[in-house]
Amino acid sequence: MISKTKTAIILITFFMLLGIGFLGYYYQTMMSVPKRLNYYGNPGHKVESFSFINQDGKVFTDKDVEGKMYVVEYFFTTCKGICPKLNEHMAKVYQAYRGQNDIVFLSHTVNPDVDTAEQLKRYASSYDADPSQWIFLTGEKQALYDMAINSYLVAAVDDTTKKDILPDFIHSQYFVLVDKEKHIRGTYDGTDDGAVQQLIGDIKTLRKEYK
Repeated sequence: MISKTKTAIILITFFMLLGIGFLGYYYQTMMSVPKRLNYYGNPGHKVESFSFINQDGKVFTDKDVEGKMYVVEYFFTTCKGICPKLNEHMAKVYQAYRGQNDIVFLSHTVNPDVDTAEQLKRYASSYDADPSQWIFLTGEKQALYDMAINSYLVAAVDDTTKKDILPDFIHSQYFVLVDKEKHIRGTYDGTDDGAVQQLIGDIKTLRKEYK
C-alpha cells in the first residue's frame, strides 16, 4: 500500500505540474495577443482637416498624410531653449524610419511671422530632412494654434529661456503619434531620451495593426 506521505507527495507534485502547465499556457496565450496602443482624447477623437505651407512653399493638407502614420511637434527656429533638444530627438526618430513611406513627421512652427517657408527650408537642411517625409509647416497663426490645442491636444509649457517665447505661444515639449485613421495613439516628452526610444518602439507596434 502507498503510505499517506507518498500519496501527499504525489498529489503535491501533480498539482504543481498542473499549475506550471496552466501558467505556461496563460503566458503563451498572453504573448500571442499583439500589444495595442491606447487612444487619447474623448471617445472618437480625431485630428481635424488642415492646410498649411511646407518648407518648399507648397500647400500641405491632411490629404497629404492620408493613409499614413505621423509624428507631430511644435517648435520655432529661433528658439534657444528646448527646441534644439526636441529636434535633435525628432531627427533620431526620423532616422530610424527614414525612407519608409508609411510614416511622416510634421514640425509646426509657433512663430509664423519669422518662420517663413524660406526660413523653415534653411532650418530643415541642417537636419538633412527629406521634404517628402519630414515636413516643416507654417501658416496662419491661429490655425496652427487651433490644431495644437483642439486636434493634437498639446498645451503650452514653460521654457527655460523666457526671452525666446511670446506670452501666447503654444510651446509644447511633447511629440504626438497619430495613426492612419487620425486617432492620437501616444504622447511623448521630446526632451527625454527614454520617451523618444519608446516612441520609436511604439511606431513599430502601431504598424503591426495594419498587417
